Amino acid sequence: MLFLIYPIIRYNLIVKQIRNLPNRDRISVLIATILLAFTLAKFTNIPEQTINFQAVGIFIPLVINLNTVVALLVTGMTAAGTDWLLRDHPNLGKRSTLPHWVLPAFSAWVIHVALSSLTVSPTWWLAFSLGGFLLLLVIVGEYVLLDTEDIRHPIAELGLNALAYSLFLVMAVSLRSVDVRLFILLPALTIAVGMVSLRILNIGLGEPWPIAQALVSLVVVSQFTAVLHYLPITPIGFGLLLLGLVYGINTFIINLKDEENIRKAAIEPLSVLLAIWLMALVMR
Repeated sequence: MLFLIYPIIRYNLIVKQIRNLPNRDRISVLIATILLAFTLAKFTNIPEQTINFQAVGIFIPLVINLNTVVALLVTGMTAAGTDWLLRDHPNLGKRSTLPHWVLPAFSAWVIHVALSSLTVSPTWWLAFSLGGFLLLLVIVGEYVLLDTEDIRHPIAELGLNALAYSLFLVMAVSLRSVDVRLFILLPALTIAVGMVSLRILNIGLGEPWPIAQALVSLVVVSQFTAVLHYLPITPIGFGLLLLGLVYGINTFIINLKDEENIRKAAIEPLSVLLAIWLMALVMR
C-alpha cells in the first residue's frame, strides 16, 4: 500500500507548495491592452513632429512620432499593471513592488522596439504573438518571486534572468538592424543595460536597489557600445558582443558575493563571455 500512498502524498505536498498565481481576469486585461497598443501603433499613421535643438554645440533633431508615444505608454502601462497584479499577492505585506516593475516594463519596451522594426508580415504576427507570451511569462515570474517558499521560486529566478538577457539581445539587434544614429542608440542601450543589470543584480544579490553595482555594468557597456557602433559588424554580432559583456560583468559581481577568491568568481563569467564573443565573431 505504501507505494500507492506515497505518490499521492508527494503530489499533495507539491500542489501546496505551488501557492499563488496572478488573477486570470486582471492579467488577461493587462496583456490584451498592451497588445492592442502594439497593434494600433503599427496600423495607425500619425504625422511625426521634429523638434530641433542644440546641445554642447551639436545640432540634434528630436523626432516625436506615434512609436515614441506608444513606447512611453506601454512601458508605463506595464509597470502600473504589474503593480496592480502584485498588490493582490497574499505574501506581499508591506514590501515595495517597485523592483518588480523593472523587468516587465523593460520587456514591453523591447517588444515594441522589435515590432516597430519589422514590416507587417507573417514574421511580424509571429513576433507579436511571441512577445505577448514572453510578457505573460515575465509578469507571472515576478508574481511567483514574491513567495520564497513556492516550489517554482528557483525556476522563476532562472527564467527571469534568461528572459532579461534574451530581451536585451533582441533590443540590441533591433536597434542595430534599423541603423539608428549613435545619439539615439547609446541612450537607449544604456537605459536597457541599467534596467537589466538592476533587476538581475537585485535577484542575485538580494539587495533592493544595487545601484552602484548596476552602474559598473552600465558605464562599461555604454563605452563599449560607442566603439562597436563604428565597426562593420552584423546586428546579431553586435548584440552578442554586448550580451556577453553584460552577462560577464553581472555574473562576476554576483559571484563575488559568495566567493572571496576573485579568480574563482571570474571563471564562469569569463568562460561564458568568451564563448558568446566567439559566437559573435563567427556571425560577424
